[in-house]
Amino acid sequence: MTPAPAVPIERYALLGDLHSAALVSDRGSVDWLCFPRFDSPACFAALLGDGDNGRWVLAPLDEDAVVESRAYRDDTFTLETVWRTSTGAVRVVETMPVGGRRADLVRRVEGLEGSVRMRQELVIRFGYGRDVPWVRRIKDDGVTVDAAFALPAPRPERVRGVGSGPNAATSATSEGGAQALLAVAGPDALLLRCDPLPVPEDHRHVGVFDVAAGGRNDLVLTWYPSHRPPPEPVYVTAAIDRTETWWRDWASRCRHDGRYAGAVRRSLLTLRALSHEDTGGIVAAPTTSLPEELGGVRNWDYRYCWLRDAALTLEALLAHGYLESADSWRSWLLRAVAGAPEDVQIMYGVGGERRLEEYTLDHLPGYEGSSPVRVGNAAASQLQVDVIGEVMVALHAARAAGLHTDVFSWSLQAALLDHLAEVWDTPDNGIWEIRGDLRAFTHSRIMAWAAFDRGVRAARDFGRPGHVEVWQEMADTIRAQVLATGVDPERGNLVQYLGGTSVDAALLQAAQVGFLDWDDPVMLATVAAVESDLMRDGLVLRYRTETDVDGLAGDEHPFLACSFWLVEHWARVGRREEATTLMDRLCGLATPGLGLLAEEYDPAARRFTGNYPQAFSHLALVRAAEAIDQVHEVRSEW
Repeated sequence: MTPAPAVPIERYALLGDLHSAALVSDRGSVDWLCFPRFDSPACFAALLGDGDNGRWVLAPLDEDAVVESRAYRDDTFTLETVWRTSTGAVRVVETMPVGGRRADLVRRVEGLEGSVRMRQELVIRFGYGRDVPWVRRIKDDGVTVDAAFALPAPRPERVRGVGSGPNAATSATSEGGAQALLAVAGPDALLLRCDPLPVPEDHRHVGVFDVAAGGRNDLVLTWYPSHRPPPEPVYVTAAIDRTETWWRDWASRCRHDGRYAGAVRRSLLTLRALSHEDTGGIVAAPTTSLPEELGGVRNWDYRYCWLRDAALTLEALLAHGYLESADSWRSWLLRAVAGAPEDVQIMYGVGGERRLEEYTLDHLPGYEGSSPVRVGNAAASQLQVDVIGEVMVALHAARAAGLHTDVFSWSLQAALLDHLAEVWDTPDNGIWEIRGDLRAFTHSRIMAWAAFDRGVRAARDFGRPGHVEVWQEMADTIRAQVLATGVDPERGNLVQYLGGTSVDAALLQAAQVGFLDWDDPVMLATVAAVESDLMRDGLVLRYRTETDVDGLAGDEHPFLACSFWLVEHWARVGRREEATTLMDRLCGLATPGLGLLAEEYDPAARRFTGNYPQAFSHLALVRAAEAIDQVHEVRSEW
């Protein structure tokens, strides 16, 4: 089989059901899908290999077909794509239904004009594109009809059928009644219900069907544990309606009406889509190993929950009126860090799992040949002193917003602060998970200061007990140390690590947490150093990878979150035109009709790099938009 050509990252749409996620390209191919959870092994992994590693294509048979439009239905994750061919036009509606505690992917084809012949190709490969399942046709009551690989393999164009009716996926396909296609390998089962069913061809399944104007055909793929009977069919119309109502209701509660209201709302929706309905954990991204540099080795698994992301998400939800969702995130965060303070990790599994051993999938060549492909993340065992600071800042915001703090919650926070008092001065891996030598990163010290500062405020403003005098002493000591050894004596800016001279975009957070005022001379000098040293084509790098701290070969591209941080600072100090110009450019990079952002952007190639969509980028967008709106309250000025 001819390998699937690599599709640019920004041409993928996200589908999600608050448990897992899929990426579907603008050519109708689902190239990434992990069932039943974000961090489960993928059953479609063509994104990191080719078509042989699993995908589900649904598109017009006519190779000259064009996409007239492609977008989410307003504030939902229902994707609507209109295809036009020489014989007509169809609309493909795709979603992963929420609710019902199921794992389904629904694809509906609706005829708009003329008649269009559609083609589907289903290649199921469990275990991240490696494990070929045993596939057979079954009656829809679960009784086996025949083995698929024993069937003859007619040419796809000989397979006929026109879907119709309110739930075509359950219509009769033979004299024996409704049938389905069942694929099983080990613990996993995938069931395809559609009419007609695709037929086997070289360990994949292909089929065609015609959809005329006014007609429709539903295709539903359902995951379930292989030791259980197949779930009942999905009633597609009801599932789509229920799912869209849920998303619209959630979006309607967003408190934001500024210049970038649409981008903020879509970013918050994306953060919600990356969260797990049951546990409250939010994954950094639904993908693994999308490279920071094409062909390079900076390929990481982001399908886990970083404390930093959870804390920043909590703040964003509180700021926009989502108190119930914020409480869910807070509960996950507190459960994750519960236990001995010295055992706190920087990231956890979706359910709070701690063992995230990193290994490589050598059978996958990687996105555009970028290997290795990794599962797990060794950074889970790193020391990053800053994370306790992010956690304490977020939990203080929750207290200020009126979320109840029980005895368990505060005693845990107090224990974290007491532990931090013992380790804050320890060299660490820093916010960017450096895999080189440990350093006394300035940003880590600043966030340690923020942790103690919020502890003192909790005692002063909310009457919480604790070693307040010790915490205040720690905060004063850290501030003195940073200002003495973390500032470049010549340029006057904060430096990446104590005693060094290089700059780090993470230092822009010094003003965000109140360590320095926005217009403090040291802060302004830090911004100037970022502008001088870390700008590439008008966007911001995290740091210079050629310095001695990085520990990895290769380079990376501007980091979108850091670019939004610069927008935020420019807005806070009155650099209005620069802030809005850069903000407009960054928002303009989001995928058209989808509003999604990756981790990084390559200005030369004009394409996204890194895992996608990236929670951190969307969190920073929300902060930047808030800064612009808060500084310029008179909307008529815009």
